[in-house]
Amino acid sequence: MEIPWRTVLQIPAEARARGAAEVSTGRAVSLALPIEPTPLISGPFAPAGQEASPVQQVMQYTGFPPIATAEVLTVIPHHPRSTHIDAVAHTPRAGQVYPGRPLDECVSMVGVRHGSTTAFAAGAVTRGVLLDLAVDGPLPRGYAVAAEDFDAAEKRQGVRLEPGDALVVRCGWDMTPVPGRPLPGMSLDAVRWMHRRGVSLYAGDIGDAHPALDPACPAPLHGVALPLLGLPLIDAVNVDELAAVCAESGRHSFLLTVAPPHIHGLTGVPVNPLALF
Repeated sequence: MEIPWRTVLQIPAEARARGAAEVSTGRAVSLALPIEPTPLISGPFAPAGQEASPVQQVMQYTGFPPIATAEVLTVIPHHPRSTHIDAVAHTPRAGQVYPGRPLDECVSMVGVRHGSTTAFAAGAVTRGVLLDLAVDGPLPRGYAVAAEDFDAAEKRQGVRLEPGDALVVRCGWDMTPVPGRPLPGMSLDAVRWMHRRGVSLYAGDIGDAHPALDPACPAPLHGVALPLLGLPLIDAVNVDELAAVCAESGRHSFLLTVAPPHIHGLTGVPVNPLALF
């Protein structure tokens, strides 16, 4: 039996209603990075220093002359340039998948039986709050985001994140690893803040720092929040337009909707989160 939705994405009805009440103008902003598919054959022959696209395709034609066109896609959900949501089976901890099931009972070569994208079938609708930590420019290299950064952003923006809300964070970076460029990341202190506040979903332009900031806890989001707290993570989020709209409108809260493809048994899947104002 699949892990129930309520154990991996706890969004109370009042949070959904709170989110719906945020919509007044109908303006919508996508938080997904654009993806340009490349021919499947180009993957191994990508130019030096250029990553293969998260989506590669093979075109198909029906009939002669063609009466229809279609494609077969190879999708890499956890690619750093693909906006995607992680299921809890993506990163087990100590041989277990949240909420404490043995890994060999959850994942096999034929797919994921527990803790998969099946849990996201109903989608997510809640109030989203953007905490913009990059109003004065991108965070420094290797910066560890802490609880005090979130508290300061709330005070500066005049907003407070409530239980069941989704937390969207802007740090002014992208998640693409670049040799010699240390990425900032969330600290364990920041994850504890999310847990205390009852965050239902995390989405941000940074995740865990590369290289790790703390050898004792190298991956606070993917090593603690996801596998131990069951907090779903949306990686590689595009937040620049959202931040601009928030600044223009003078508000940093909105209705956030996430409707993943209804594909079961995966460790993650691309998504297109939408913020509605």
